Amino acid sequence: MSKVFPRVSRRRALQCASVGVVALGLLMWWLLPLGERPPSGTIVFSTGSPRGVYQEYGERLRSELRRDMPGLKVKLLDSAGSQENVQRVATGKADFTIAAADAVEAYELAHGAGAGRLRGVARLYDDYVHLVVPTDSDVRSVADLRHKRVATGLPDSGVRLIADRVLKAAGIDPKKDITPVADGIDTGPDQLEQGRIDAFFWSGGLPTKGLVALAKKAAFKFVPIDGDVVTRLHGQGEEARYYRAANIPESAYPAVQQGTEVPTIAVSNVLMTRTDVDPRLTEWMTRTVIKSRDGIGAHVHSAQLVDVRTAIYTDPLRLQEGARRYYRSVKP
Repeated sequence: MSKVFPRVSRRRALQCASVGVVALGLLMWWLLPLGERPPSGTIVFSTGSPRGVYQEYGERLRSELRRDMPGLKVKLLDSAGSQENVQRVATGKADFTIAAADAVEAYELAHGAGAGRLRGVARLYDDYVHLVVPTDSDVRSVADLRHKRVATGLPDSGVRLIADRVLKAAGIDPKKDITPVADGIDTGPDQLEQGRIDAFFWSGGLPTKGLVALAKKAAFKFVPIDGDVVTRLHGQGEEARYYRAANIPESAYPAVQQGTEVPTIAVSNVLMTRTDVDPRLTEWMTRTVIKSRDGIGAHVHSAQLVDVRTAIYTDPLRLQEGARRYYRSVKP
């Protein structure tokens, strides 16, 4: 027996269509300003080292920006990390970047060139400090690193900044009491696997793919950074106030952690620019960052934490005018 479907009047169909058009229009108004031509031109985005979260986030964000602003060319620059990123944006070598809050504060306190022009776009996600050693290592605390070969990150990286501070907080002189090695997440895992170093520091989002890849071919463990070290760390100056005690959750690297959390330190990351960058471009950039959270987060787990309610807290930087416009436009 054939089914009989209710007959829909032409007027009713037009009403439904109108509602759909309005809903679509409202959605597009939030995603992209209706009737406004997207910014175009070329910008430089400073990212990070290969196998790190900054670089992958930058690559994913560039794809999202291409959809929203087809006429905008985004040039990505690899970098050592936060310290170099801050300096690049402040001096005009890059237009946008990501950097840890402690590195931004350190640059401002040192009165680095162009520091007064730095502005925030969005708070993104937290970096977690990882202290990595082979599974059979006798290192069980930061203090046990004395006389070891330790990779403390590239010279201009945020890793180097925080690793040196953590070592000092544990009573270790990073220049005299260890053999410091300038390896980052791109080379540190291989150096550890080959036995050329005894430990390495990394500070990044969870999980970092360089460590996920290492877990598939070599056995390692995380050394806890306990509360006493964190307490002493907070006594090292203004920039140290951005560090907070945290735990690497058991779900970050399940094959390594075997159901246990690891005490450590976390610090927030800020997407940043300068006062002289076109506010209209920054407004569009901010919108894309917020709306692409789920798309980027499907590949970069840390990006899932980006939220419009917390993104406005870009301390120690004030919001750039374009970012402020966006947040005001979506304020309930």
